[in-house]
Amino acid sequence: MTSTATATVRPYRPEDAAALDDICVRTGHNGRDSRPHYTDPGVLPATFAAPYAHLEPGLAFVLDDGAGQAVGYVLGTADTPRFAADFRTRWLPGVADRYPAPVGTPNSPDAVIAGLLHHPERMVVPELAAYPAHLHIDLLPEWQGRGHGRALMHTFLRALREQEVPAVHLVMTAANTPARAFYDRLGFHAIDVPSFGADTAALGRTTEADPKTSG
Repeated sequence: MTSTATATVRPYRPEDAAALDDICVRTGHNGRDSRPHYTDPGVLPATFAAPYAHLEPGLAFVLDDGAGQAVGYVLGTADTPRFAADFRTRWLPGVADRYPAPVGTPNSPDAVIAGLLHHPERMVVPELAAYPAHLHIDLLPEWQGRGHGRALMHTFLRALREQEVPAVHLVMTAANTPARAFYDRLGFHAIDVPSFGADTAALGRTTEADPKTSG
């Protein structure tokens, strides 16, 4: 476990599932509340949070507020191609009916995310092959800017090192400039993925402990 003030980073527990969904929804629009922008914002955790806790719980960690409530998380996988395959066979069948694949060009934010949900193979990008792990990290706004994100990230990187995973990547919206500054401080660098376009950024780093960013 890693502690910061009264909050503690601890492994995910099944009873945290509803809190993970809530955190994802409340941070899902460029780091802000997604509820004004989606008809059913539950499509966001169904795509970006819950499958990680379900398929790879050993790499799911939460920030506990000190009273048992999860107020942030870091989730991910050590092996992106394997995770994409598991997502297709073990996760998607359970949520596909609630969030059907869009027909034709997506015409709403909900449909855009549903399209991503139904195409897990999108995670496997040749330019990211040297960074086999990937992650998602989110904190409720009132818990940001206090060192908790750093504690979550270092817990996740340590878990990857224990599995001898050499490097990790993440994909983010370019508009989320506060998140980009956070990742830059933690030693992430840009990875050129031409197919992503200007609205999406890929970042990566090794899993090695960096004395400039640890602590």
